[in-house]
Amino acid sequence: MEFILHLDKYLSQFVSTYGTLTYAVLFLIVFAETGFVVTPFLPGDSLLFAAGAIAALGSLNVWLVALLLIVAAITGDTVNYWIGHFFGRKIVNNPHIPFINQEHIDKTEQFFKKYGGKTIILARFVPIVRTFAPFVAGIGAMNYQKFIMFNVIGGVVWVGVFTIAGYFFGNMTFIKENFHYAIVAIIVLSI
Repeated sequence: MEFILHLDKYLSQFVSTYGTLTYAVLFLIVFAETGFVVTPFLPGDSLLFAAGAIAALGSLNVWLVALLLIVAAITGDTVNYWIGHFFGRKIVNNPHIPFINQEHIDKTEQFFKKYGGKTIILARFVPIVRTFAPFVAGIGAMNYQKFIMFNVIGGVVWVGVFTIAGYFFGNMTFIKENFHYAIVAIIVLSI
């Protein structure tokens, strides 16, 4: 929790220590958070916001960050879709895989029933559901062309909103001094 609440400080330290390697690490985190059904605990919205705020300081190129993270989000969801498509039922039904919670699958399926294909877009803004939505779409054999359309739109909007918000608001004096409150607000609004 300490890491997430003070993501700006840790990310700043990482950028100053490792420089351009930061782009790869951000890519991998967003890819893993969206691409593997077992990693819903990784930071999503808060990481995008923090990356935008760090970019505003000039440490990172905001356009490169946004482009890489959009690609990571779209690619991650695509991988997760195919994992669900080929292995989903076996994973969910396997009692030896405790981290796949049937309750999360059920909630995501309810989200699908309520919002249809738009779930892929809307799920980007809901922690846990964000990770399970493409997996469940794959299990349910959602048409891939339909899925990829919603996936691209959702990835662009999600990364764009949080990265640009971080870029424009993350360096306001109030936000900089109370970054942990901004992160808590993002988490609460997402939930």
